[in-house]
Amino acid sequence: MSLFKHFGTGISAYNKALSLIFSKGLWWFFVFPIVLNVLMMIASWFGIVSLADAAETWTNGLMNFDADSFFLAEHLQSSSAFIASAVGWTVWLFSKILFFVLYGLFGGYIIIILMSPVFAILSEKTEEILTGNNYPFNADQMIRDVVRGIMIAFRNMFIELAYMIAIFVLSFFIPVLGGIIGTIILFFIASYFYGFAFIDYTNERRSLSLKQSVQFIRANKGLAIGNGFVFALAMFIPMCGTLIAGFVAIVSVVAATIATHKIVDLSKNSHSNSIEKKIIDNIELSEDEKPKQIDGSTED
Repeated sequence: MSLFKHFGTGISAYNKALSLIFSKGLWWFFVFPIVLNVLMMIASWFGIVSLADAAETWTNGLMNFDADSFFLAEHLQSSSAFIASAVGWTVWLFSKILFFVLYGLFGGYIIIILMSPVFAILSEKTEEILTGNNYPFNADQMIRDVVRGIMIAFRNMFIELAYMIAIFVLSFFIPVLGGIIGTIILFFIASYFYGFAFIDYTNERRSLSLKQSVQFIRANKGLAIGNGFVFALAMFIPMCGTLIAGFVAIVSVVAATIATHKIVDLSKNSHSNSIEKKIIDNIELSEDEKPKQIDGSTED
């Protein structure tokens, strides 16, 4: 029953996340998906064009031979420009299709990997708004957070890929796994792993090891699925899914922190700078409250 309850917690956190983002001045984080989309479009365009140009140049060089070296050589040489151009366009089209297919399959993880530093900061700021907890900036810790986020993204991506291959293979023997049912299963698997990635930023600040984080997510599967559900849904939108997924991911990270707070109560996170200060203040207060001794006697 907790599976469905936690799923509802993960979904309902999105409403508060949107409210918090715009009421607490976190809206400027939406600039990063815009930058990411622009950079990805530029990189994909120049990458594909460069690959097509290289294929065309290679084909031209391949067909640079003496006109009398073999039969039809003269005819092929005269057509070399057309053939090279055709090869270039074929490579361009194939690369374009391959890019969209791969980005459609793994675009969610690409977004998580490239925006990992942004997500780490955003999750921390969300916790500070919710609880007052703050964490002193530490460059080494930030690098570790980013590396951990990237490692988890790659881990989840390969596990999800293994599930995809397994379902694809099993669909030949169990036809019911093919088509719509297989797609639904993979959708919820993707939701789980996306939610895992977004929640782990909070788990890291709780100083949970990767193994402990995995155990926490497994114990709260509904929370992970509910949080990743909206992001996975955005990724499934044809054509524009990958363009808007970055914006949804910003909300997902905030929602993940809010949902985790409802289950764990992050205000009690002993690794927070604020909590450490409270502990020190309480110790000092206790020392001040102790009876003072003057000349060996106790002062009442």
